[in-house]
Amino acid sequence: MARESKLIRQTQETDIAISLSLDGSGKADINTGIGFFDHMLNGFARHGLFDLNCEVKGDLEVDGHHTVEDTGIVLGNAIKEAVGDKKGIKRYGSFILPMDDALCLCAIDLCGRPYFNYECNFTTERIGELDTELIREFFYAVSYSAGMNLHIKMISGINNHHMAEAMFKAFAKALDEATGFDARITDVLSTKGTL
Repeated sequence: MARESKLIRQTQETDIAISLSLDGSGKADINTGIGFFDHMLNGFARHGLFDLNCEVKGDLEVDGHHTVEDTGIVLGNAIKEAVGDKKGIKRYGSFILPMDDALCLCAIDLCGRPYFNYECNFTTERIGELDTELIREFFYAVSYSAGMNLHIKMISGINNHHMAEAMFKAFAKALDEATGFDARITDVLSTKGTL
């Protein structure tokens, strides 16, 4: 069964269409109106080997907040829908990713219960046209919409571009692991029998 989802979310602030395949090859077509955010989502798709199409029209004349946060909401819902009943998946995923000076840890539990822990102190307010404070808002929205326990910790880093990129790539690698199958898991990986 294909683990795919297609979602559309329209509000007075944003109009978002996302299609996601968890079992892709890393193809992406991203247009959020924020160049650096596009770059991060492209990296997420490529390094997680997800196929991702993301078309966003947001109120960028206000600022980038609604665009970034709402994209996180829709992507989180797309992940949740694509994962499906979670039978046979590993559930947990973690990755420590180096990118030059930056070293980022990401750990995920697809438990159905949202929790978000984030440790990163950017030293610039913006990277390109993306406000760095919105990176936290994006991952918070993904975590709560997907119902995942998500921990992101920047272990070290000097260059803000490297730090952000390491974060998105570490998230991709951890999610790829968590959504991967293990033949020994015949139902869901939980003593409760459900996730």
